[in-house]
Amino acid sequence: MMTPDEGYYFGLGAFETIAVEEGEPVFLEEHYTRLEHALEFFDLHIDFGEIRENVQEVLKKPEIQTGRKALKITVSKENRLVSVRENTYTEQDYEQGFITGYANVRRNETSPLTYHKTLNYGDCILEKRRVKAEGIQEPVFLNTRGELSEGATTNVFFVKEGEIFAPPLSCGMLPGILRQYMYERYDIQEEIILPEMVHSFDEMFVTNSLLGIMPVRSLEDFVFPGMEMGRKLLEEYRQHTGMRY
Repeated sequence: MMTPDEGYYFGLGAFETIAVEEGEPVFLEEHYTRLEHALEFFDLHIDFGEIRENVQEVLKKPEIQTGRKALKITVSKENRLVSVRENTYTEQDYEQGFITGYANVRRNETSPLTYHKTLNYGDCILEKRRVKAEGIQEPVFLNTRGELSEGATTNVFFVKEGEIFAPPLSCGMLPGILRQYMYERYDIQEEIILPEMVHSFDEMFVTNSLLGIMPVRSLEDFVFPGMEMGRKLLEEYRQHTGMRY
């Protein structure tokens, strides 16, 4: 039973969504660390040991031991929720690549909420629903300065002549767990990216904990020349984590 609190009324809480492959959570400790930072930001003094115990209990359940699952931890002042659902990304998604388009809403790079995974998630969900009707899998947000920042549920990367580029954190985005993985393993060039610059890139891909690394076919009307780097990085990620198709 959920208790109404500031998380329910005002979105002052945090959550994490973790990929589980054949019963094994991927980057669990990294998700815990980010969740702890968000709770500190909200000045919520939570017994984190209780959260870990709740997660371990869920991870013991038979239904999470096979296949690809998504484990969600939601925390507010009075509530600790751990839930499981299917991870629904398919191999066809990776083969075709995502179709992306710009969100109608601007990402506020001046708000500290932008840099934590909080229950203030309405902009992302509403934009995701809006573009779905247009056959778009992921909306991409510009910030208040007109710079590319992030997808509704992803971080964005671009490729030019074999080099990988990404907007800096200051453009306004959640520091994704897969973004961290990319920065730790590859040489990422940070660059302010404007919409008029997109056509100069050879590829685009997006990342998050559930899809891993997803090649992008197009952004608005521009179709990228290739998806080779994105597919190569995806295969390396699968080998690193044991991610299944």
